[in-house]
Amino acid sequence: MPSKPRGEDRAATEPIARKRSASAKAAAGTGKRPGAGSKRGASKSGAAAAKGKKTATGPAAATGVHAAPHVHPDRLAELQAEYLTRLREMMSGEQAGAPADRRFSGEAWQAGPFGWAANLYLLNAEFMRKLAESVDADPKTQERIRFATQQWVDAMSPANYLATNPEAQRKLLESRGESLMHGVRHMLEDLQKGRISHTDETVFEVGKNMATTPGSVVFRNELFELIQYAPSTAQVGRRPLLMVPPCINKYYILDLQPSNSLVAWAVSQGHTVFMLSWRNVDAAQGELGWDDYIEQGVVEAIRRTREIADADRINALGFCVGGTLLGTAAAVLAGRGERLIESMTLLTTFLDFSRPGTIGVFIDENFVAFRERTIGHGGIMPGRELATTFNFLRPNDLVWNYVVSKYLKGEDPPPFDLLYWNADSTNLPGPMFCWYLRHTYLQNELRIPGRLKVCGVPVDLGAIGLPTYIYGSREDHIVPWHGAYESTRLLSGQNRFVLGASGHIAGVINPPAPNKRSHWTSDALPEQADDWLAGATEHRGSWWPDWGRWLAQFSGGPRPAPAAPGNAKHRPIEAAPGSYVKKRAE
Repeated sequence: MPSKPRGEDRAATEPIARKRSASAKAAAGTGKRPGAGSKRGASKSGAAAAKGKKTATGPAAATGVHAAPHVHPDRLAELQAEYLTRLREMMSGEQAGAPADRRFSGEAWQAGPFGWAANLYLLNAEFMRKLAESVDADPKTQERIRFATQQWVDAMSPANYLATNPEAQRKLLESRGESLMHGVRHMLEDLQKGRISHTDETVFEVGKNMATTPGSVVFRNELFELIQYAPSTAQVGRRPLLMVPPCINKYYILDLQPSNSLVAWAVSQGHTVFMLSWRNVDAAQGELGWDDYIEQGVVEAIRRTREIADADRINALGFCVGGTLLGTAAAVLAGRGERLIESMTLLTTFLDFSRPGTIGVFIDENFVAFRERTIGHGGIMPGRELATTFNFLRPNDLVWNYVVSKYLKGEDPPPFDLLYWNADSTNLPGPMFCWYLRHTYLQNELRIPGRLKVCGVPVDLGAIGLPTYIYGSREDHIVPWHGAYESTRLLSGQNRFVLGASGHIAGVINPPAPNKRSHWTSDALPEQADDWLAGATEHRGSWWPDWGRWLAQFSGGPRPAPAAPGNAKHRPIEAAPGSYVKKRAE
């Protein structure tokens, strides 16, 4: 296990330690752990805490004993009988028809041996999933079995292999082998990159046709650059808007291209927008921890934004992990008695990690302890590894789809700005990453008032007391919207929750002009998310105008737009998008 780092604040744990035994401390996650409030450390393992959270279903729950995962014999017999019936119907032709799956929508899959193979695969896949759903085990094990089964099912699709894909075979014959030659070239190029490329990356360049909203870098430190965007209106609100993007991705997801830039849209609404652009860290920053990302990162950006804009307070927006960082920073400032923020916006953000979604299958005590041993005292969590993990949360869309189109059919992927951004991953310092894993995903301690100390301050999200706009995406597989809704129960200010259609990224980046998708609103905030949705009203189009109207009330009134970026102390360093965003993890 990692040893205790220098500079740990003993006051964070000693009062609790005097009241409980060592074993009880471990079970509650209150014992002293490396990395709690320091640069150097990750947490010590909390095996008892992890075990204590597991619950069993069925007979295991009644006895309190965790039996080995199993399927009840009666359920197994039921599935076997149903499967054999369906198989006989298919073989006798009673279930004729084209395979009901978009992977097999082409004409070549509609009949004959390939159509039969596709239908047999779909039948087997259906019953593999039903079998996985029938396993009696604790919830964590159930979820892992379902996830592993789905990974196997997706990988074994006949569409993924040249010998069983009639479309790829036809293209091979029609092109006289050129499609296979192009496919091998694509595969070798991706092997050199160490990842599957999802788009034509030669089309895009940050600062040329991505992240092009005019602005200037007005501050820089070891962790971030602060960008101030040029106004596009004659008057702006007195209080600026600071955007805190996720540190596991580049900031320009919020400024992809002029047509879908949340930054440009916010500027057009009369806000002076600042952006925190995280550094793509390397070995020199490998000892930085969560406290550094709060104090030197978010809190420092808040102070500089307020100073440069000459404002009493600022409005702040956090996206995904950026929202978790912003919420933590706001709690630290509240604990210090500093009111620097007027309002918060949290986009697809976890503050309560009790519903982590699919990503939770990867995280347990053993995994976190392994990371703490390897990079918890210093080192880098490679962005490429994080990107691969996220891709396999949606393997058909982000893995096998490209194996088929690029490698088997030899097709060039079309240019797509969002997928270019998705491949532009960022590294994280090991201690920061380990703190994040243990105290949020594993032990879910941010939600417990005073359980954690960050920057020497007990964290109490309920003490923030700010008006907060909380957004979730209905099909989000990274931050399931039920988990995002939990923030309404933790934050004591005047909260508004809005739900958008689509997923983690496409739901957020949904500009008004195309009038695509929809969103749901309600003034009520019942305890349960499903009750909220039952009483919500659906609206066609983007949620951005709703947020714009909400944010306008905290702008502080109009004043003339600044004539130049920065101020006398903080003069422009270089033009946006700056240098940090251009450094690639590769």
